[in-house]
This record gives sequence, structure tokens and C-alpha cells, in this order.
Amino acid sequence: MARKVVARAPVRLDFAGGWTDVAPYTFEVGGEVVNLAIDKYATATLEVDDDGILSVSYSCEVPVGSGLGTTGAINVALMGAINAIELNNESRKKLAEQAFQFEALLGNKGGRQDQWAASHGGWNHLMFMQDSVEEIPLSPLTSATKWLQRQLVIVNSNIPHVSGDLHSKIWQRYSEGDQDVIDGLMAIRMAAKTMATAIQQDRRDEVINSLHEVCRGVDLLDEGLHAPFRSVVNPLLESKDVLAWKALGAGGGGCAMLLCNLGRRDSVVESCVSAGWDIIEWQPDEEGLTITAN
Repeated sequence: MARKVVARAPVRLDFAGGWTDVAPYTFEVGGEVVNLAIDKYATATLEVDDDGILSVSYSCEVPVGSGLGTTGAINVALMGAINAIELNNESRKKLAEQAFQFEALLGNKGGRQDQWAASHGGWNHLMFMQDSVEEIPLSPLTSATKWLQRQLVIVNSNIPHVSGDLHSKIWQRYSEGDQDVIDGLMAIRMAAKTMATAIQQDRRDEVINSLHEVCRGVDLLDEGLHAPFRSVVNPLLESKDVLAWKALGAGGGGCAMLLCNLGRRDSVVESCVSAGWDIIEWQPDEEGLTITAN
């Protein structure tokens, strides 16, 4: 009998801590990340026809290489479609780890935050120790999430990047004991602690401080990671139309988040569109991975 399984997994916004979920940092120091799944999805479909012929296909609503964790979401959706298991917290962890291991087999140099966000949905505060992931309870105030929905603009610069290439350069310097990279990673890691507290208490000043600290840390890793955005973002910071920002994912192109000042969202959007950037409308995703089968 013909069978069809459809699995859908969200991409994410990485608010703070990205880079520190990657080995060898997870083995030598331990990483920490705060992210939020949003309503842009990767979908995988597995079908077996009446003759037993199997086919698998997938798609994603945002481009691969955008900095939104699309590859992780695609592979979580693929693992979900292939396994077609009942979802609970343990099975979500299992599918997230399977997706990570699948990417590792393909030579991807990255961490585990994307797969956990795609599998679990919602806000995530994650600790990374060696090859394990610990979920820290995170309950943001509704007012904090609604503020971000109003004031946070997500843009796609349409500048392509390959996160694996960016990671290789940074981790090579880390292995050589580059102090700027070591200091940058610690700044990014500590910013995740600040961000977790800030969104739980609706401390908007601390959200801004955390984003500033992430940007400082990323500049220590490599100022080129922010270079594609500066011509548009710097004037918006100087005019205070934008209070804080960060490149999403590894940076070097793709998407960024811009936290707008009160009443300045429209002018920020206009500046970004004039620069040829696309605006990605978004809402939080609370479901995470979903699997439906006939």
C-alpha cells in the first residue's frame, strides 16, 4: 500500500552564543547558546508507491546559506520523514543528533544548535559539553517576545556565504592559540548568559548589551564576518534608528537581525530595501518538528 510521510522543521534566529557550540570549543571550554525557532520551514517528504518505489524530496522556505540554520532544519526534517516516529522530548533529541551526525559525515564543520532548534522549536537555552547537549529551562516573558516581534527586522543581504569555509579559518586560528579568537569566543559565550536573563526578565537594555557584546566578539574572530553589512548598518547605528544588530549564523553574508529604535522600524526597512536587501517577515515557532503520515 502506498505510504507518504511529511516532516516539517523550523529554522532559527541565533541571538547569542553561536560559534561556541562547535568542537573543539565544546570539549575544551563548553559552549552556550540562546536561539529562537521561527515560522520559516524546511519540509521533507518520503513516499513509497504501490510498487514499493521509494522517493524522498525536500524544500526550504529560505535559501541555504542564509545564516538561519537551514541545513540543520532540512536534515532534521529528513530524519523525521525517514524515521516517522512519535514525537516527545527524547525522540526530538534523537532526531536532532541524527541530523547532526549526518551533516558531520558529509564534512560539515558546525555545531548542534541548529538541529536542536529545528527539532524542539520555541526559545532554546542550550549548553554544549563535549558531545552532549543540555537544555536549560527558559521562560521568556511574553512582553519580551512581543517587543522583539515588533522591533526586530530580519534581512537577507543576498550575499552568499559558505559557513563551513568561514568556520575552517576561525578554528585553524583557534588551534594555533590566537588570543583574539579565544577572547572573541568567550565574549560570545558570556553574551548568551546575558541574553537568557534579559529575555526572561524583559530587560531590553540587557538584550541590547548582549547583542553589542556578540558583535564585539565576532569582530575579534574576524572583522570580515561583518564587512558585507557595514555600509548599510553603520549609518543606521549612527542615526540610532538601529539600537543593536548581529549577523546571523557564521556571518560573512546571508541574513542579519536589526533591533530598531521605537518608531524607526519603517525607516530601517526602507533603508534595507533600498540597499537591495530582502525583508523576512517572521513569527516565533512553538511546535518544532512535526511529522504527518497517511
